[in-house]
Amino acid sequence: MENKEDKLITLAIHTFEKAQILKTILETEGIEVYIHNVNQIQPVVSAGVRVRIKESDLPHALRIIEDSKWLDEPQEENKPARDKKILIPIDFSDYSMKAIDVGFHYADRLGAEVMIIHAYFSPYFPTAAPFGDTLAYYQVNEEETVQSILKRVQTDMENMCMQVSRKIKSGELPDVKYDYLLREGLPEEEIISYSKEYRPLMVVMGTRGSNQKDLDLIGSVTAEIIEVSKIPVLTVPENVRYESCRKARNIAFATSFDQKDLVAFDAFMDLVKTFDAQIHLFNISTSKDEWNEIRLTGIKEYFKKQYPDAKIEYTVLNDGDLMDAVESFVREKHIDIIGLTTHRRNILARMFNPGIARKMLFHTDTPLLVLHA
Repeated sequence: MENKEDKLITLAIHTFEKAQILKTILETEGIEVYIHNVNQIQPVVSAGVRVRIKESDLPHALRIIEDSKWLDEPQEENKPARDKKILIPIDFSDYSMKAIDVGFHYADRLGAEVMIIHAYFSPYFPTAAPFGDTLAYYQVNEEETVQSILKRVQTDMENMCMQVSRKIKSGELPDVKYDYLLREGLPEEEIISYSKEYRPLMVVMGTRGSNQKDLDLIGSVTAEIIEVSKIPVLTVPENVRYESCRKARNIAFATSFDQKDLVAFDAFMDLVKTFDAQIHLFNISTSKDEWNEIRLTGIKEYFKKQYPDAKIEYTVLNDGDLMDAVESFVREKHIDIIGLTTHRRNILARMFNPGIARKMLFHTDTPLLVLHA
């Protein structure tokens, strides 16, 4: 029988280079680390390599990662304001075109330009062969593999851009300035990294329907990005009606109205100001204590002063399961988009206690506009 102390668990999945960095950091603290390849056959699993450790070392490893902030971006002073740009990550699926449609129409409203990005993974297997001829053979094969993958994704991107150009010519899409970019690496890492360089107003991403997301064993790229990105992310489910995002009439915002949510709500209002929409505020939990009559009165007065021209109303969700209450609310109020915030949480919380934004992503076919609080 396997000793619990010797049981290996997956701590993280990264590109080979970042996995090696993490391995070095942990081993200097006396933690044994093993790197394994992720199964490339399952398309719903993000490509990369697994960083595995003994189960008994997990608490120590998580503390080291949190303290070292090894994946955090360096702090930049005097960052320029975001330009009028929309970033649309795609994976060439059917719902990628739906994200492009929504992103282009939103860009047209703002007078913004669009960047379409696809991040692809090229398997990298470091070779430690003892003989020169064998090493050369592996290198040639590896180069051929990388070139074939690059050629395939270039063809897919060119075909997608041809579809976009045809839709612009036919009037199905607005004529906005756009370009495309291919990046090699893990999709979630490359999208987050590039968004820091590109500094768009918003990232627009397609997602699977709620009935299929249970197939994602590790979690979707979109779910990882909304957990980490500091740039607003609009998720577009594959089953959503185009009109829901193009001409949103009812837009909801989930909040507990702490100070961080109030700041995020200001950014939210700035993003949806191009819509002539009714704003529906609703409680983020089903606890009635959170939205008692006295507190509601104070909230109403605050928003009346801050946003005198906005049409804002307030809804207290039904008691019971939060996801069921949200679904009922969406149906009754004909909600087109739900806005909510996600708080930067430590790795332990992200592994074992999914945030509200991630839960809603996997349980709704309503577009989500997620902001970092």
